[in-house]
Amino acid sequence: MSTEGPTSSQIEPPPRRPKVIKTNQQQVFLYVVLTLLLSLATVWGGRAIWHNSETLTFAVGAPNSDEALFAAKLATVLKNNASRFRIKIVNNPDNAKALGQFDRRQADLAVLRTDAKVPLRARTLAILEHDLVLLLGPGNKKIKSLAELKKKKVAVLAENESSLAFVRSILDIPDGPDAAKIQMAPQGATLDKLLAPASGFGAVVAIVHASKAVRDKAYQQVAKRGGFTLNAIDEAGALARKFPGISEETLTAGTLSASPEIPDDDLDTIGLQWLLVAQSRMSATTAGELARTVYENKSALGLDNGFATRIEPASVEKDAFVMAHQGAADYINDDTKSFLDKYSDMMYLGAAALSIIGSIFAAIYAKITRIAPEKASELSTAILDIGERIEHAHSLDQLECLQDELEGILRGAVIGLRDGTISTDGLDTFKLGYEFVRDEISMRRDYLKRHAAEAEKAAQETAPPQHDDSNVVVVKTAQSA
Repeated sequence: MSTEGPTSSQIEPPPRRPKVIKTNQQQVFLYVVLTLLLSLATVWGGRAIWHNSETLTFAVGAPNSDEALFAAKLATVLKNNASRFRIKIVNNPDNAKALGQFDRRQADLAVLRTDAKVPLRARTLAILEHDLVLLLGPGNKKIKSLAELKKKKVAVLAENESSLAFVRSILDIPDGPDAAKIQMAPQGATLDKLLAPASGFGAVVAIVHASKAVRDKAYQQVAKRGGFTLNAIDEAGALARKFPGISEETLTAGTLSASPEIPDDDLDTIGLQWLLVAQSRMSATTAGELARTVYENKSALGLDNGFATRIEPASVEKDAFVMAHQGAADYINDDTKSFLDKYSDMMYLGAAALSIIGSIFAAIYAKITRIAPEKASELSTAILDIGERIEHAHSLDQLECLQDELEGILRGAVIGLRDGTISTDGLDTFKLGYEFVRDEISMRRDYLKRHAAEAEKAAQETAPPQHDDSNVVVVKTAQSA
């Protein structure tokens, strides 16, 4: 009598082999969005680093002063050129107060005239303007020397009180009664009134911007009405040596007036310079870029009154009254570094940053579009589960179902290893488990076959004998009627 075990329908179905995980459309969309966002963030961050806005404080005098108007023009030029620099203008009562603010390191930029007290950390970016000292006498009266000028009552025609102190210093007049002879011209006084006998002045010292002097028609008009004499300052060389801020200047014939020609020949005098200065601690790159902007935009920076219409490069000589900033000197001497020299380190850092960003992109892609591959060792659990059910298989059909399960797991593992959904981690354990269960199934199959043969033989021995009717002869007897 054969033993009938559970039917194949009662056997647990074999587990499905691991399938290749397909990319989800939503995950792909999310990945694309994140990639775009990270790319935009990278570009924006690079642009922010490259064009990082830097605000520079510009200390100036009164809002209507030449230096304040120049600062406003410079701010506009930087903005129009999409420069990374922004100018913050800070007004003071006068230029001396502005230089004091600069000296306290409360400003990055300032404008100074070379007769002022120069801050220790000031470095020149550009020469904005020259001031000329014009020694004028009424009519045909010539002034032969500065010593002769000391005996006269002198009017100083200038825009600020600092010029009065400058004239007294070059005349070497100490404070006292003699200093009173050197006076500032009354507010609104014109040149012809100052030179008139009624004014009481024996001479006029006019300190004017060179760019303004060549445009001013007042000198020509005064010369036609009554005339004046423009005197040379023969002591120009000696004064330049004595006062380092003073420069020797030459007025060419016809500078102030073409008709009549004033001067009628080249004439020596002295002058002062207006310098755009920056803090010595300013980086060479920043100073160089500012100097380049100033030199390349001269026409846009000049004021209507003529100030800063002839901007010149800073003096790079070591004995300059105010040394040139190293950044400006590099630009003037064409010693600025090339793009690769300047940004090679940044490029290496950028390449490293892009490598890191690329790794982040790859990690994000793997995270949101793929599930981590299953370890081969984790499939051993399913194999061992089959092994535990082998002893409960009481028929060859049940055993074949277990064999199919085992082979299904093996096929799934091979496909998973090919597609990357299963890793080789624990592959030896999987292999060992597979071989062990496969051998167990083989041994169980042999046992069931042997047990079935023995059961069949025992059944035949215990069965009752059967009669063979093949040799039976049926004898019919005749009955008498």
